[in-house]
Amino acid sequence: MNVAVLLSGGVDSSVALRQVQSLGGVSITAFYLKIWLEDEVSYLGNCPWEDDLAYARGVCNQAGVPLEVVPLQTEYYQKVVEYALAELRLGRTPSPDIFCNQRIKFGSFFDKVGNEFDGVVSGHYAWTSPNPFNPQDTLTRLYRAPDPVKDQSYFLSHLSQEQVAKLYFPLGNMHKSEVRTLARNWDLPNKDRKDSQGICFLGNIKYPDFVRHYLGEKEGKILDLETRKVLGSHKGFWFHTIGQRSGLGLGNGPWYVVKKVPEENLVLVSHQDHLPSHLRSTFVIAELTWIAGTNPLTRLPKTIEDIDDLNRDLFVKLRHGPDLVPARARWSNGASPTDDPDPRLEISLDKPDQGLAPGQFGVLYRNTECLGSGKIQE
Repeated sequence: MNVAVLLSGGVDSSVALRQVQSLGGVSITAFYLKIWLEDEVSYLGNCPWEDDLAYARGVCNQAGVPLEVVPLQTEYYQKVVEYALAELRLGRTPSPDIFCNQRIKFGSFFDKVGNEFDGVVSGHYAWTSPNPFNPQDTLTRLYRAPDPVKDQSYFLSHLSQEQVAKLYFPLGNMHKSEVRTLARNWDLPNKDRKDSQGICFLGNIKYPDFVRHYLGEKEGKILDLETRKVLGSHKGFWFHTIGQRSGLGLGNGPWYVVKKVPEENLVLVSHQDHLPSHLRSTFVIAELTWIAGTNPLTRLPKTIEDIDDLNRDLFVKLRHGPDLVPARARWSNGASPTDDPDPRLEISLDKPDQGLAPGQFGVLYRNTECLGSGKIQE
């Protein structure tokens, strides 16, 4: 097989490369995707892409694998950064890393280089497989990693069947401690390097500084939602998220952000005493992506046309992390919208959530299988 390995300079993708190499009979080319926005925002802090690339080269030199650099800054800005900024301007909560995977790592990279290879390897914590209970099922399915903290299926949930069918995740069934052990056994140059944190293109730049660079500051009021009393001020509603508690600068708390009014630049908060009345358990998701195949006309899942079947062992994840909430779904118009080009699902959680926000993604699971995801609506 002729395989492409996405190498970030971190320990996970480096171990993934060596894992694939150890299989034997595989021709490997490693690729470093250059998406840092260092030229435009370098004054904000350190974008350590040069360190990442140096580590990637060290790993490839040790393994005897060629490394190529693919510049994707323009694509990243147009397909991910502009999306994130547009969502922030509307008062929504963007999910840039979900679109980084869908549109860049397994989108623009596939368009430029990846389609020349039999498969593409990355260091994500997830795994893919045909359905073990149905030998006739030729669809590739995505599953959660056994390490609940490191599992990254949330970030992969918006991929298409065509994308996941070409992917291989060697770390999918491993825990982080096992990966570190392998890195030390192979004496990788980055065996003790810390994991990266935060949004993939920011490096050590603080997210508020990045937002301030593009959206600026505009002073507005913080209001008590119950009394409409002015409690303080903020520097722009785009700096705040639904469910936020820290960083508000308010006394006699705790206070939580429960609503934003973009057209008036208002941030509305509620005291913990009133918070239960603002918890939500029902919401609608749209722009649905189903990993295990879609109908091109209706975008409905081929394998779960029956909504009762969808609700069997259904769980929802609302943000990256180990928490999965039992849930039920129904088509928002009450029936299967076979003629609707943009069907929507109404999700009901067994446990209400205080941080549900428009623009955020709801990711659907059946036990360990990631079925797909959709964007939470207003």
